[in-house]
Amino acid sequence: MSHDDEVKKPDMAGISCPLPISRYDKVQLAHGGGGHLMNELIEEFLRPAFAPADTTDIGLTNTHDGAVLDQAALGLADRDGGDTGRLAFSTDSYVVHPLFFPGGSIGDLAINGTANDLAMCGARPLYLSLGLILEEGLPMETLQRVVEATARAALEAKVTIITGDTKVVDQGKGDGVYINTAGVGVVEHGQTIHPSSVRPGDVVIVSGDIGSHGVAIISVREGLEFETSIESDTAPLWPLVEAMLNTGEPLHCLRDLTRGGLASGLNEIATAAGVGIEIEEADIPVREEVQGACEILGFDPLYVANEGRFVAFVPADSAETVLRAMREVPGGEGAAAVGRVVSAHSGQVVQRSKIGGSRIVDMLSGEQLPRIC
Repeated sequence: MSHDDEVKKPDMAGISCPLPISRYDKVQLAHGGGGHLMNELIEEFLRPAFAPADTTDIGLTNTHDGAVLDQAALGLADRDGGDTGRLAFSTDSYVVHPLFFPGGSIGDLAINGTANDLAMCGARPLYLSLGLILEEGLPMETLQRVVEATARAALEAKVTIITGDTKVVDQGKGDGVYINTAGVGVVEHGQTIHPSSVRPGDVVIVSGDIGSHGVAIISVREGLEFETSIESDTAPLWPLVEAMLNTGEPLHCLRDLTRGGLASGLNEIATAAGVGIEIEEADIPVREEVQGACEILGFDPLYVANEGRFVAFVPADSAETVLRAMREVPGGEGAAAVGRVVSAHSGQVVQRSKIGGSRIVDMLSGEQLPRIC
């Protein structure tokens, strides 16, 4: 082909590639679902706007369930110059539908959810605020049930509600009750429990069977009935964490498995720590009835939400000791080692199937179950 016959490249001036399908000009339900879109919302809109410019150890620069503040950050050194310890702070909002479901209610979630975020920082939960957004026309009987459930959950979690707020919105604009809680806890040890502490060789431990909360919610929404009752796993997690800390073994990271389930939780840690994670399908605890319900509904249990389960990353030589301690605490009997941290395939989670194959377990795309917490 002569020079004159050479194919000319098209003029690309003024031509732009279309936006990726994940880009939206309006907020979607999936932006609150614990998966790809929620992480994009945080990374592209929230973190750049609010991350402090002069520090990287507190605030939204942290890819953790809460912020841990030491005496230097708080300006709370005592008069003798001693160490006043560290505090953890977290907040969360709850918009679950329906308000009551097998094994719990929006009140249970509001207390346990924020208290558990503090526990994932290695902090003993102490005090919570309670913000209620009520819809005009809500039956007082319903409100009383919510308040009573909230009070019972606070008593069980051994936290005190010390301040709060109430607002009412027009009928049709609030869906009954929304709740916000913020919490403060105290860190009584010297460990740094954070994604940055995760190392290759760590064992991945799940505190119990997964998927019950999401299946319990969908069963009520869709009027499904199963041969055995499936209830939410909502529960305070501090007793389990305290037992783990009392072993004296190092805990590198803790993450509760809420929206997006085990899959999204593991992906968040893999990305934040710059490591790969490999899990064994045969070792992941899933109740038979939950597995069956997921098969009927077309769900993967790895992506189904939980409210009383967490994943822990501990050194290999500490795993058995930690597991024994967990199994001695009510609610931790089903704790299991399900995988390990590796240096390969950084930022990815890989699952080995029961028949020896493997697949990449990506973060949740879209919204599997909206309004789950």
